[in-house]
Amino acid sequence: MDHPIGKSFPRKEGRKKVTGQALYVDDLSFPDMLHGATVRSPSPRGKITNITFGGDIPWDEFTVVTAKDVPGANYVALILNDQPYLADGFVNHAEEPVLLIAHRDKYLVEEARRNVVIEIEEQPAVFTLEESLAKKAIVWGEDNIFKKFLVDKGNVDDAWALADFIVEGEYETGAQEQLYIENNGAIAIARPGEGVTVWGSMQCPYYVHKALVKLFDLPEEKIRIIQTETGGGFGGKEEYPSLIAGHAALLAWKSGKPVKLIYDRAEDMVATTKRHPSRTRHKTAVSKDGKLLAMEIDFTIDGGAYCTLSPVVLSRGTIHAGGPYSCPNVRIHSRAVATNVPPHGAFRGFGAPQSIFALERHMDQCARVAGLTPEEFRRRNFIHEGETTATSQVIRERVDMDALLNRALQLSDYHAKRERFARENARSNGDGSFGIKRGIGFATFMHGAGFTGSGEVYLQSVVSAEATSEGTVQILAASTEIGQGTNTIFSQIASEALGVDFEMIDIIQPDTGRVPNSGPTVASRTSMVVGKLVESAVTALKQTLIGAGLLSEAYTTAAFRAACREYVTRFGPLKTSATYEPPPNVHWDDEKYQGDAYGAYAWAVYVAEVSYDELTYEARVEDFVALQEVGRVINPVLAAGQIEGGVAQAIGFTLFENVVWKDGRMANNQMTNYIIPTPVDIPPIRVYFEENPYAYGPGGAKGIGELPMDGAAPAILNAIENATGASFTHIPLMPEQLMERYEKEPSLVQG
Repeated sequence: MDHPIGKSFPRKEGRKKVTGQALYVDDLSFPDMLHGATVRSPSPRGKITNITFGGDIPWDEFTVVTAKDVPGANYVALILNDQPYLADGFVNHAEEPVLLIAHRDKYLVEEARRNVVIEIEEQPAVFTLEESLAKKAIVWGEDNIFKKFLVDKGNVDDAWALADFIVEGEYETGAQEQLYIENNGAIAIARPGEGVTVWGSMQCPYYVHKALVKLFDLPEEKIRIIQTETGGGFGGKEEYPSLIAGHAALLAWKSGKPVKLIYDRAEDMVATTKRHPSRTRHKTAVSKDGKLLAMEIDFTIDGGAYCTLSPVVLSRGTIHAGGPYSCPNVRIHSRAVATNVPPHGAFRGFGAPQSIFALERHMDQCARVAGLTPEEFRRRNFIHEGETTATSQVIRERVDMDALLNRALQLSDYHAKRERFARENARSNGDGSFGIKRGIGFATFMHGAGFTGSGEVYLQSVVSAEATSEGTVQILAASTEIGQGTNTIFSQIASEALGVDFEMIDIIQPDTGRVPNSGPTVASRTSMVVGKLVESAVTALKQTLIGAGLLSEAYTTAAFRAACREYVTRFGPLKTSATYEPPPNVHWDDEKYQGDAYGAYAWAVYVAEVSYDELTYEARVEDFVALQEVGRVINPVLAAGQIEGGVAQAIGFTLFENVVWKDGRMANNQMTNYIIPTPVDIPPIRVYFEENPYAYGPGGAKGIGELPMDGAAPAILNAIENATGASFTHIPLMPEQLMERYEKEPSLVQG
């Protein structure tokens, strides 16, 4: 048979989705089901003094749940366990859940929610990371800091005296809404003595399972979490479903009836997690020949009111802050701080887009100060095999950033366009009219695949494979299909390892009552880490059949089917499992934050071409080249789709998606006033791959899903600077901000 890896097989679940057979959580219904709603705080911080139930509402027909009804621990079990399921006397952010209501009439539920009045005695609040760092008010712990890290390599302090240039800069990124197509939702059945079952739209069933075990104080086997078809996540359905699943389950527990809890778009946007806003300060020592001598980086993210996943987001952002460069002396201070806005959480890229944006903008500034082109400056500092990253990780894989840069610049016609745009921009406006200026810029970066440091060892992920009496093979894993192609990729990996037809592989819907814990669907780990376990599990299954004398070393698909059927008939179930084992020579020191942060990195160069309209102050991306080395490409169409979607999302992050905060609350929480790019706003995204198979990935594959969020923003702003001469250091970069800048510096308009 042909080798499945490297072929563009159609999506495994595609037919069900396009024909409407796929069932999302809001498609499900149970007899005697109630509809739930969350009543939220109107205040960003304060003491709850009174709650009244008003209006012409038959309140005696409602199930009402408060913190006093929680049977176990009133916190969402995650990292610091500081976020309550329901506020108990005190609120720390606007829209914090205070109580839950349910009724069989979902329209009456919404009317009832509007007639619950929560009175709060206001207390001082902080709304930005600057206010938090300045301790305008202490709103969490003793110093408003959830977590901090220090990365220290070499001797930064002594390096400044050796520098010919010292370049400093400050860079900021804003919040971003995940805006998945399907809103958050869950359905729960919960009865004392029987346990709790939840169906929901989610990325990480075992996260929800862990949280509900604590919430209900029940044995693990009494909690069952089932992922329904999920319409996108992008990190927004990593940790948050633990909250909404718990709310639905609490209502079901008290009412004794199934409860469906579905957010509408406005509630989903105003109440759920966003990308962490960030501020990064760089101080860089550079020699006269353009070599990096020292990098001092201060990286801060706004965690919101509760910790959630901020320490992990901070970790990835910290580790990526030094980029794909060899620098002998690096010091990175980082921290996640508390503010009185809804908690920020996981979002594609997981902290790396924030710190990489700052780094790649700063590298262009360093090049300018050193009198070099952005291209030449990077070439003189690229990391190579045998050199060390900021965390002192020795790069053991083959890395050729020079070749990637060469190819990306060639594919984008970078040099010719840069020269042509410079000539045309200089000639424009000769008659005093407004015109269009063009520019081109790029970013070079890398992204680690899998959990950071010892994370994968701690998870100890497991995948199982089971042969059926029909001769097919089932893959049992907790990794979820959320639109990215997990089911298809796993089927291709298993098919390749077994040497059987793609159609013979079935992927079991994640259900904690049936599948083992293979870890969360996050961190660019699904294909590389869990996919490798799929490969190992099915290989063990094949060896079992060979060892039983039912299959020869060389066999056909038909022979494999027959062997499976015979084994099950003669011996009973045939099921094998694989448990994660780290690659050799991977060592990480959690205390010093040094060592092998990731088993492998994906490497990339992104090139953006932009236009700037001097009349409307609008910047547009006109062309985009995305070149990346991600090991072996398992499914070219799905891989290209991941890159295209990630770049489009990153264009929104850069030029469109401006979260407007008012007293700690998202003011533009509708799709009419939270603007995302439409197809008209997205340029041709030309996707290219270099293949360098990774020895410890399935078929040689590495991670891919988060990578495209990292490089677009700095490439675009580098291109805008090339077009206009103006250096911008924050995103999103809106037309209003461009207008304000050019009104202050008219020479930039009439260049």
